[in-house]
Amino acid sequence: MLIALIARDKPGALQTRLDTRDAHVAYLKATGVVSQAGPLLNDDGQMCGSLIVLDVPDMDTARRWAENDPYAHAGLFADVQLIEWNKVI
Repeated sequence: MLIALIARDKPGALQTRLDTRDAHVAYLKATGVVSQAGPLLNDDGQMCGSLIVLDVPDMDTARRWAENDPYAHAGLFADVQLIEWNKVI
């Protein structure tokens, strides 16, 4: 099952993102369930959120994955959505 995780950072939280980025990227690589990932960018080209496609057995696994992300532990996100996704292309 593919799940799109779409998260928006809290306003003014760029430094939190930068401080936690290495741990977050290590988590992406270590868990083995990330199909695609990258930051969302604002009009100035600065990181302001995340788009991550998870390949997991069910939504509960996606929720647990999201809760254990170092960005989540750092309180970076204002909003996180987990949406089932169907890859067409």
